[in-house]
Amino acid sequence: MRTKLFSLLLAGCLAFPVQAQQYQPSEENLKSRQEFRDAKFGIFLHWGLYAMLATGEWTMTNKNLNYKEYAKLAGGFYPSRFDAARWVASIKASGAKYICFTSRHHEGFSMFHTDYSDYNIVDATPFKRDVLKELADECHKQGIRLHLYYSHIDWYREDAVWGRTGRGTGRPNPQGDWDSYYAFMNNQLTELLTNYGPIGAIWFDGLWDQDGNPDFDWQLDGQYALIHRLQPGCLVANNHHLTPFAGEDIQIFERDLPGENTAGLSGQDVSDLPLETCQTMNGMWGYKIDDQNYKSAKELIQYLVGAAVKDGNLLLNIGPQPDGELPATAVQRLAEMGEWMKVYGETIYGTRGGCVAPHPWGGTTQKGDKLYVHILNLQDKALFLPLADRKVKKASYFVGGKPVKFQKNREGYTLLLDEVPTDIDTVIEMELD
Repeated sequence: MRTKLFSLLLAGCLAFPVQAQQYQPSEENLKSRQEFRDAKFGIFLHWGLYAMLATGEWTMTNKNLNYKEYAKLAGGFYPSRFDAARWVASIKASGAKYICFTSRHHEGFSMFHTDYSDYNIVDATPFKRDVLKELADECHKQGIRLHLYYSHIDWYREDAVWGRTGRGTGRPNPQGDWDSYYAFMNNQLTELLTNYGPIGAIWFDGLWDQDGNPDFDWQLDGQYALIHRLQPGCLVANNHHLTPFAGEDIQIFERDLPGENTAGLSGQDVSDLPLETCQTMNGMWGYKIDDQNYKSAKELIQYLVGAAVKDGNLLLNIGPQPDGELPATAVQRLAEMGEWMKVYGETIYGTRGGCVAPHPWGGTTQKGDKLYVHILNLQDKALFLPLADRKVKKASYFVGGKPVKFQKNREGYTLLLDEVPTDIDTVIEMELD
């Protein structure tokens, strides 16, 4: 009780405006940033009560479901086939280095045991198990980093201020009680960063909900400071679709690679922070029973490579089923990606975007004096690389090591391939002087 009271007081203090200060990342934070950039590949897990409806994670607001009626789903939530060890093993087999799990999505249901709301998977369901604790323990055991998604909005709580979503869920007060809600969020963040071991990142979402009220003060300074104080190595990310704010350590792009904006959510400038693209494996984030439009292994691998050549990570989403299992097709795609990464991981992990910028044919990654040319779509046997200011010592096929002939001119080098590439990714390793 004393610990809980202290946390309430602490979060209550943070509920008052905090004067913005220049953010100075710690040495531990900078180290985490580099390790994050080295990882290159993570798996997103969108799981909550919405899985039971099997129509996606936005059903509560899309269908204007009453918040008290929606909460009754918890009484029947019993994911009997949930096995954290199997989840982590399948994800690890894909070559992914971290998992980002939805600790609390916009529906407001906490997928962990919290002292600050009875609306959580231990207290409100017959399952009575803290799935986040089990997942965290397995991540630490199997050597996978754990990141935690946390929603800034809530369609269930009465103290959450209304935004442009969740307006039809029956909550009585559009104004909410910001001080109460801000304290609640910070108390939960304190639990997440205290009770579940090292957390690689807190991944926020929902700032866009107040885009019709641009003067709304989310008081992020105090919240970010709390995270960095509790775990200095924990990175802060925010999926707000804007250029990064002070205190953030990762820049997120939703459904687009850095610098692209086909989905209309990522028109912001690309910063110098570590970059991450989140993308779905099929169409939805949460489980949707009629969404079997899974991307092929080729598409997913090429998207991963596309992120790497743009010096970014890929956070690839899976929506677990209501019974606690990962969909069979998703597990199959994980295995297929893992087989590819066993061969080509060296050209992805620990690399940075190469000195040859991305082109329609593909792009390059680089590690020291090694330049990896990733050929994804080339209809010719010759490939020109604008490397006028670099000296190439040798070039060879990454698989098999067969030398690749090349010609030099004033503008750069032309690789002379044996045949038109047809693999998912034909990789040429070049040694630069």
